[in-house]
Amino acid sequence: MGFFRRAIEKRSNEVVDINSQEFLKILGIDANSISDDKLKESTYFTCMRIMTDSISKLPLKLYRETDNGTEKASSHALYKLLKLRPNQYMSSSDFWKMVEFQRLHNGHSVVYIDYVTRGRNAGKIKGLYPLNMDNVRIWIDDAGIIGKDNAIYYVYKDKKGNEYKLKHSEVLHFKGLTSDGITGMSVREYLVTTIENAQAGQKYVNNYFKGGLFAKGLLQYTGDISPENMKKMQGRFESMANGIKNAGKILPVPLGFSFNSISNSMADSQFLELNQFSIQNITSAFGVKMHQVNMLERATHNNIEHQMKEFYIDTLQSILTMYEQELNYKLLLSKELENGYFFRFNVDSILRSDIKTRYEAYRIGIQSGFLSINESRNLENLPSVDEGDTLICNGNMIPVKMAGNQYNNASEGGGTDD
Repeated sequence: MGFFRRAIEKRSNEVVDINSQEFLKILGIDANSISDDKLKESTYFTCMRIMTDSISKLPLKLYRETDNGTEKASSHALYKLLKLRPNQYMSSSDFWKMVEFQRLHNGHSVVYIDYVTRGRNAGKIKGLYPLNMDNVRIWIDDAGIIGKDNAIYYVYKDKKGNEYKLKHSEVLHFKGLTSDGITGMSVREYLVTTIENAQAGQKYVNNYFKGGLFAKGLLQYTGDISPENMKKMQGRFESMANGIKNAGKILPVPLGFSFNSISNSMADSQFLELNQFSIQNITSAFGVKMHQVNMLERATHNNIEHQMKEFYIDTLQSILTMYEQELNYKLLLSKELENGYFFRFNVDSILRSDIKTRYEAYRIGIQSGFLSINESRNLENLPSVDEGDTLICNGNMIPVKMAGNQYNNASEGGGTDD
């Protein structure tokens, strides 16, 4: 992909600070309606980290349904591409972190599919490149001016001003909450007011401590004082009272002056209640559970595992399904879909129970005859053993239709001994 490769090569020679806006733009991040420091709001940043980390740590694999069950399609070219390195610049983990970040922060994420255009391997997928959403516009041909088959186009503009029109079949389009099925709603647009309130609370606390816990108030003086002397006295009084170094010290007040506080305390301002309300609004918008942002009032050792399963069912499952459906439709050929190929994220790391519960489940599965020893060992990343593929079961179990036959056999063979 020429235009993406040129953009990356040009950026590679630039040196920028990690906290600068230029660095965020390289990653495809722009606060837009949120001010420059909105990303530094702790709850918003924490929720973004939780969501991106949750998606990026799940291995994406290509499977195939056969008459003997589902098996990994490890010999397929797309298996290694999606599992290890979608493009030469990103690992699979980095790729999904960026895709999920842009999907949440911008409302949708667009990934260019780089095909081989010439030679014997024409049509083969070489790589997948996430595009900077600041430079992507979506055209919808509702009037059918261009054609009915390609009603949606994605226009990408590089740093030189060159524009590239991409068909919907040439990109992967991952959306957030959407009302029309084409464009997504950004989480930050929904939360802009809540995040500003949370930031205002953080600034209030910062200023409160920077001021040495010293409240604002009125400095009263009996008599007349010139504006110049008023400024001098104000500066002198603040230097004696403000700052961490003056916290807890006795404040000397010159003769003739008195100080009266006019600011509310944190308790009077209901700061803690308002701060918790903002946290709840932000986490609920992301679908993040409260215990994941260290709000552990209602969390216990016994219910955190269930809450993690709820996080998967309520939040991640819909997102992963959206990813899988888009990958299946855009990356796999019709013939491959007919032959049973499909992409799926491995969610065992989220749903994985404690070792005692897992081993008990394996025991039941093996003794019931539907799970082999090697299948159980493979789930624990243990090597297979000889004759471990043989299905075994408890010998006391018999088919339902044979229940009671043992008593009939006993009566038929019974009798008195002569």
